[in-house]
Amino acid sequence: MRYKLLGRSGLRVSELALGTMTFGEDWGWGAPADECRRMLEAYGAAGGNFVDTANHYTNGSSERIVGELVAGDRHRWVLATKYTLNGRPSDPNAGGNHRKSLVQALEGSLRRLRTDYVDLYWVHAWDFVTPVEEIMRALDDAVRAGKVLYVGVSDAPAWAVARANTLAELRGWSPFVGLQIQYGLAERTPERDLLPMAAELDIGVTAWGVLGGGALTGKYAPGAPRPPGSRFEQGTWGDAFLTERNLAIAAEVARVAAELGATPTQVAVAWVLRRRPGVVVPILGARRLPQLEEALRALEIALPPEAEARLDAASAVPLGFPHDFLRLPNVRQVVFGDTEARLDDHRHPRGR
Repeated sequence: MRYKLLGRSGLRVSELALGTMTFGEDWGWGAPADECRRMLEAYGAAGGNFVDTANHYTNGSSERIVGELVAGDRHRWVLATKYTLNGRPSDPNAGGNHRKSLVQALEGSLRRLRTDYVDLYWVHAWDFVTPVEEIMRALDDAVRAGKVLYVGVSDAPAWAVARANTLAELRGWSPFVGLQIQYGLAERTPERDLLPMAAELDIGVTAWGVLGGGALTGKYAPGAPRPPGSRFEQGTWGDAFLTERNLAIAAEVARVAAELGATPTQVAVAWVLRRRPGVVVPILGARRLPQLEEALRALEIALPPEAEARLDAASAVPLGFPHDFLRLPNVRQVVFGDTEARLDDHRHPRGR
């Protein structure tokens, strides 16, 4: 395991994060506490130190289990948790990005995690109604109180993140050092704006949904019945991942895996590990230890350029306007004249 600096910070996080949305059985498909312990121990033995949870995961059980497991060696772990999601649907202030939601959620998370601070505190989802200055000042207050060391944002548009960090920089508040997004071979639309924004502003990226909700594991064939009671049972939310496009990508992933003597899971994770520009840390989630051990072995996979190019082609998405427009040769010619080939841009080296 190697380590990354998380965005514009000095915080060292392992190149693979452990996602714990599966810690706890409250939602009907998670892992019991003993299996969670085995997974955390295996992740730690591989050199992992970056654990991602949230106040809403498995109705709080995820944080309670994580807190119990790391209590004996709390300071070696980079603990990340989140606020925003509403655990009391009839209470309008029990969720959202506002200060009251943050304060009550953070206090609850600290109790469940058995700690007096969290290393990274995420805004879990952008609510589009809370003023950005309220969010950033409330987060900065939590940092100044010593309850939070760094802040990040998950599931938000690029314009909101850029505006928030510009405001934080101008006001001397704590900026977002991390951005959490859905990203992988099955979901590459963040390449339009979110990933370029993160690279430009030096924000570290953690990626969830790396396996396309399981669609890229090779377990599901087009038209095959879904296992009853699973997340992918016909008509459930997970079934939305099993699209014709994703299954076609999964077929190419399986072919590459067979050529490399690897598994589709390992190839899908390895592809995300190699993405540039910027820093992208895949989040690994599992319900059983063998699943996690398989994913961790993605660190041993060397993707040949030809194989990576095939995966790129199979999963490519159009960037759309203005990106495709601004890349047209005639547009670049009128922007740069005849000198583009002789321009050395140290910030955006060609071929990056």
